[in-house]
Amino acid sequence: MKIILLGAPGAGKGTVAKRLTEFDGSVQISTGDILRGAVQAGSELGQQANAFMKAGNLVPDELIMGIMGDRLQEPDCKNGFLLDGFPRTIPQAEALKTLLSELGIELDKAINLDVPRDVILDRLTTRRTCENSSCQAIYNIKSSPTKVDGICDKCGSKVIQREDETEQAISQRLATYQEKTAPLANFYESEGLLVNIGAGSTDEVLAAICEAVAAAPA
Repeated sequence: MKIILLGAPGAGKGTVAKRLTEFDGSVQISTGDILRGAVQAGSELGQQANAFMKAGNLVPDELIMGIMGDRLQEPDCKNGFLLDGFPRTIPQAEALKTLLSELGIELDKAINLDVPRDVILDRLTTRRTCENSSCQAIYNIKSSPTKVDGICDKCGSKVIQREDETEQAISQRLATYQEKTAPLANFYESEGLLVNIGAGSTDEVLAAICEAVAAAPA
């Protein structure tokens, strides 16, 4: 399948993307992943992007689109891809539409994980992460707590609440998303590609996505 995953921070895009890749062999692609990959590969575009990042500046959209174009033509994308967290803005969505047309690629759907704000706040404020940078296992004090309070099951390091997962920080992230990224739903609705999927178990969300993609015109 070839889909875009939309949704606010904490909506579950990463979890859903991981399960979908296991299901049908699609590859999960995020902006961060392709930028890091291009930098590590030492490509010309990667070197240009690295210069912006080292200077603490945002990588320009045109450069990101160039790197995205290279990534979508790699062999592993033939089985399908999931764009996770990209595009983030209407200009990026318009540029992506042009790029896909040039590459002869048609999207199946844009899946919007439409999860209520109170559910997202509960999910993220109760999340805990292993502080060991080589582990970073994720827990939830309600749904999947550590066996020993505050201690990672996998490596024995301390588990912490990340600074960007306090209620204040999450509220700010959601406000930014609502302002800049949420309008993408309207964009893809006008393209006839949008499917809204509400909160549910991961299995329920996966089933709804597969049903929506199966119903897409060939």
